Amino acid sequence: MEPLVTICARGGSQGVKGKNVRPLMGKPLISHTIQCALDWGKAHRVVVSTDSEEIAGVAVQFGAEAPFLRPTDLARGEVPKMAVIRHALREIERDSDDRYDVIVDLDVTAPLRHVSDVEGAYDLLLARQPLTVFSVVPARKNPYYNVVEADAEGYVRVSKDAGTAITCRQIAPVVYDMNASIHVYSRAYLMDDRNWHVCSERSLPWVMDDLAAVDIDSEVDFRYVEFLLREGVYVP
Repeated sequence: MEPLVTICARGGSQGVKGKNVRPLMGKPLISHTIQCALDWGKAHRVVVSTDSEEIAGVAVQFGAEAPFLRPTDLARGEVPKMAVIRHALREIERDSDDRYDVIVDLDVTAPLRHVSDVEGAYDLLLARQPLTVFSVVPARKNPYYNVVEADAEGYVRVSKDAGTAITCRQIAPVVYDMNASIHVYSRAYLMDDRNWHVCSERSLPWVMDDLAAVDIDSEVDFRYVEFLLREGVYVP
């Protein structure tokens, strides 16, 4: 069976008010993620989970489904995203004969992705059979070299000890930043209520272009993404 694509978009945005439907390059922000999922073309359904009638209406207008409204207890900022995706899967399967073994979640606020990134992350899960695959970008800072943390007395030291002197960034172990854009779950891992984070004991990264690092949490983030797209620096 084809995978299910979920797109989670609650109405109560805090960092940028109304960001999920705010125009980006002339179209609502959420529409860019919906279009990517539709262009990919492998999903059986593209479903938006939201508590907002407005967002649901926009989602349907741009080709997604919004067959239910998310309950208010799952629309708070502190609710783990996996709980929201589980709820969406249960709602979809309860009202149909479908069963999904792979769920691809695409984040509205991390819209800088190519269709080939979705395909690559999905194919990686099928080929290697990890519990999850999630998108990353090369880290800007490295905990073996130039990320420090304070001890109880306030003195700082490099966060991770490599067991040998790391004298330049180029010889430090490779690390990544999670960029939230693409999360691919096996059904078994997603539906286990003991799991609350996409990073499991058996996860694989899908490495994206470093420009795809932006997760829109502020006005500056929104305007930066707008700049990248408007100036053609990043072309989906």
